[in-house]
Amino acid sequence: MNKKELVAGIDIGGTKTALGLIDQQGKIYASTHFSTEDFPNVEDYVEELSNQIEVLFGAFKKDYSLIGIGIGAPNGNFYHGAIEHAPNLAWKGIIPLADMVSKRVNHHVLLTNDAKAAAIGEMIFGGAKGMKNFIEVTVGTGLGSGFVANGELIYGNYGLAGELGHVNVIRDGRLCSCGRKGCLEAYVSKRGMIQTYQELSNQNSNDVSPATIADLANKSDKIALKTFDETGKILGQTLADIVCITEPEAIFIFGGIALAGDLLLNPIRHYMELNLHHIYKGKVKIIPSALPDNTAAILGAAALIWNNG
Repeated sequence: MNKKELVAGIDIGGTKTALGLIDQQGKIYASTHFSTEDFPNVEDYVEELSNQIEVLFGAFKKDYSLIGIGIGAPNGNFYHGAIEHAPNLAWKGIIPLADMVSKRVNHHVLLTNDAKAAAIGEMIFGGAKGMKNFIEVTVGTGLGSGFVANGELIYGNYGLAGELGHVNVIRDGRLCSCGRKGCLEAYVSKRGMIQTYQELSNQNSNDVSPATIADLANKSDKIALKTFDETGKILGQTLADIVCITEPEAIFIFGGIALAGDLLLNPIRHYMELNLHHIYKGKVKIIPSALPDNTAAILGAAALIWNNG
């Protein structure tokens, strides 16, 4: 009897690594997590990750086969299977992580940027099923994106295409974590949103977060509402320009800040439509991601295997 197939989906974050066992329909059979920060040495991290995969799959070995491992990681390069100069990880330089994990666990391993993994997850398990042209925008600690055109994720010549967060939106503007000034991420992200609120309110409280700003906005606080309007304006204007390049059917907004719902989505819709070239007006939808927030990252990583084999 042929065994049923599972994939291990891995999401590597600067603080935490999450992993799960997922079938082709997106059902999660088991999941766990451990601290990324506890392993400043990448060889030790690979050993821990491999052990966690083996333990997690151990309970299913009798009836299931593990056909591959998908990894979503900051600065992940699909072509090279490497994490390249990730600013929020302890491992510096170029880390050939896919090859390191594959050699340790003797399984097929694919690795990509975490936002690109989310785009593939949206296409396989989420709201983009059946779509050939869409954009996934992930808004959280930073701003990431994945562009799908003609049914294929765009990787570019070196595997680094689709960095919407580092499109320059205000020349000589805020300093971005990448070292440049005026990147979209410096305005539309957790840090960017907090900074906008602080600038509008003339205060530098450490107690401010996107969640508290959303709470205030829901109570009709004018500065909080203005913060969402300014954040949505910058992203909406930028998306209006990007639409000219790939002409997507829809743009999905995902991530912790997107949980604010229409507080963020309505300004994005308004300013994008206001700034769209007339040939695109009324044709591009702004939609919240259909991926569940707490498991989206591992679903996206697993979809990397299901989509590429």
